Amino acid sequence: MKIGVYPGTFDPITNGHTDLIQRSLRVFDKVIVAVALNPSKHPIFSLEERVELVRLATKDLPNVEVEPFSGLLVAYVKQRGARAVIRGLRAISDFEYEFQMALVNRRLDPGFETVFFMPSEEYSYLTSSIIKEVASLGGSLTGLVHPEVDQRLRERLRRAAP
Repeated sequence: MKIGVYPGTFDPITNGHTDLIQRSLRVFDKVIVAVALNPSKHPIFSLEERVELVRLATKDLPNVEVEPFSGLLVAYVKQRGARAVIRGLRAISDFEYEFQMALVNRRLDPGFETVFFMPSEEYSYLTSSIIKEVASLGGSLTGLVHPEVDQRLRERLRRAAP
């Protein structure tokens, strides 16, 4: 079985993320979405909430597992028996960072592979940061995130507002 791991913070998961998961399922028999702890990014949702939202957004996709993840990615990928890590590239700026990470991971484990996917054009500009900013300013997220993600994000922002 060809297993791919799609790691990320997913704070929150966007339709761009789910688009990449769907694309990945054309190549891999199973995709594990590894929701990273990553406290340096200061997520607005807890790890448990992010895992729950990713499960919700991917519930209709076959052969997708969602689980929390912390620690060294190369160790996690090996432990899960995966063939490769899945990463998305939206722009040249993504490439530079992702290229460096792929090389570091390969240095740590020479058998480590990274597979890059480009999102659909309709999601090529979409980031979790943009989603949070649009929501905080009262803009519509229709078609950009799962409706439940939209609702939970707005609730979280209302509670955080002074």
